[in-house]
Amino acid sequence: MEPQTVELLIHAKWVAPVVPEEAVYTDCAVAVDRGKILGLHPSGEARRRYRPHREVVLDRHILIPGLVNAHGHTPMTLLRGYADDLPLQRWLEEHIWPAEGRWVGEDFVRDGAELALAEMLKTGTTCFADMYFFPDLVAKLAWQHGVRCQVAFPVIDMASAWARGIDEYIHKGLTLFDTFKDHEMVTVAFGPHAPYTVDDATLDKIAVLASEVEAGIQIHLHETAGEVRDALSATGQRPIERLRDHGLLTPATQCVHMTQANDTDLALLAESGAHVIHCPRSNLKLASGFCPVHLLQEAGINVALGTDGAASNNNLDMLEELQFSALLAKGVSGEPTALPAARALRMATLDGARALGLDAVTGSLEAGKSADLAAVDLGDIGCQPMYNPLSQLIYSHGSNGVSHVWVNGKSLLEDRALQTFNEHELMAKARQWQQRIAGQGI
Repeated sequence: MEPQTVELLIHAKWVAPVVPEEAVYTDCAVAVDRGKILGLHPSGEARRRYRPHREVVLDRHILIPGLVNAHGHTPMTLLRGYADDLPLQRWLEEHIWPAEGRWVGEDFVRDGAELALAEMLKTGTTCFADMYFFPDLVAKLAWQHGVRCQVAFPVIDMASAWARGIDEYIHKGLTLFDTFKDHEMVTVAFGPHAPYTVDDATLDKIAVLASEVEAGIQIHLHETAGEVRDALSATGQRPIERLRDHGLLTPATQCVHMTQANDTDLALLAESGAHVIHCPRSNLKLASGFCPVHLLQEAGINVALGTDGAASNNNLDMLEELQFSALLAKGVSGEPTALPAARALRMATLDGARALGLDAVTGSLEAGKSADLAAVDLGDIGCQPMYNPLSQLIYSHGSNGVSHVWVNGKSLLEDRALQTFNEHELMAKARQWQQRIAGQGI
């Protein structure tokens, strides 16, 4: 048979497809055509089967699905390190919200989101979820640069540069939803900020509208013990119970943080089919608590992984987040088997895609899915000797080894060089914002 002509053939020393979960194949190749994965084959067989327009050989790398950052606030990258070493409420109320009130506008969002997109690509992320003001700008930037995303338009009982009140937030969000309906790269979700910043009537309205348009809902939930304690004092209910009563706890709901979870919470999550998005580094930095990942997974609850914003992390490095999640799960549970390397990688890929409703599109290296891939160089001295490449990826290596990234088969990072961004311009803009914000203060 004549070899099939394809756009791209990527050979790698190791390939971790995520499905099957613990599989790692040696000396294999992924065939890509028209943005889709055609198949995964031993390299010799792939060379017989296909005639590629382009062939990439990565003989010291592991090829993985592109990472899925399931929660963040990309424009807040411009506030990286702005107000460190504070508890959540002081951090928000005394520093972040006043700074946002002064500085957030179209320029701030555009420059911060571009900086974040570049950082995520350089660290292997090909799909991200965002919740911030001016989500239309973030969506357009992601689309222009070829990165897959879910933008959750904010709904919060607080005026901003983007909207003056609840009705305007929702109206603009629904307009955004219509703009990107059925878009290949961008999905739009509702983003009620948190139970303590959204009233009952708004929760009811969001539940109805999200169901009508079949949109996802992302919300900060049970982020701290204080949040739960205050809710019990004010309403007699835990926040998750209030969401349930207002119809917001469904298979389309993405519950961010969940550091506080008792048996009732676990039962509600499992029964509803809602997802949890774990942000370990942000929770640790703000001393917000520990998400009980092992208990959630034992209860059959899907747990994805996110970085949160760079203002509270302070980076958007999903490989670093992977390592923290695996180690933290072991420490919190007292079980070294609580979150093995393969399961941690799945959390950052397929489980993240599932939480965002994109698991039929991305998250694993399977035929028919979009060619969203990242290659990590495991050839340096810090990875030797090599007994288990997947273990080395999670426990020994870092994002400085990410050398190539493709989304929809398009090269966005090649030999560690960004293909659609000018790094010097991005860094110059970041310096300008630092001087402006630090020089003028709140």
